[in-house]
Amino acid sequence: MASEDVYGKLISLLDEHGASYRIIEHEPEGVTEAVSRLRGHDPRQAAKCIVIMMKIGKKEKRYVAAVLPGDRRVDFNRLKALCGGSYASFATPEVAEELAGTPVGTIPPFSFDERMGLFMDPELLQFDEVFFNAGRLDRTIALATKDYLAIANPTIEPITQA
Repeated sequence: MASEDVYGKLISLLDEHGASYRIIEHEPEGVTEAVSRLRGHDPRQAAKCIVIMMKIGKKEKRYVAAVLPGDRRVDFNRLKALCGGSYASFATPEVAEELAGTPVGTIPPFSFDERMGLFMDPELLQFDEVFFNAGRLDRTIALATKDYLAIANPTIEPITQA
């Protein structure tokens, strides 16, 4: 799936559910802190999405999309414990892009692939609206948090470093 397909799929999904959202056009940028400045919001409101590879035992791999505030780092040990994993690391860019359907730096906080689970850190729940890359470096979606939860249905667990 190409980035344009992911962008179109997101917009269709949000429209289909009657979500409260807006699209923000800006200069192409994939770094959370920089794009948060362009979008004019606190980086903590950015729903940063990182694809994680988890080893379960010696032979099985599982992938999860970790959605966390833009100013935080993922806690691999917490994710391992939640998934019963023996090892966790960032997925390779190639695998992340295959699972997300869009380049690293533009991955939205949704999973359109059944091979990838979706976890969200509860710190994002303090905001009425979250901001995220829409499968493109020059587009952001600002989405009502309640609508994000209803549509994406992530598992909500603390997944950031203290």
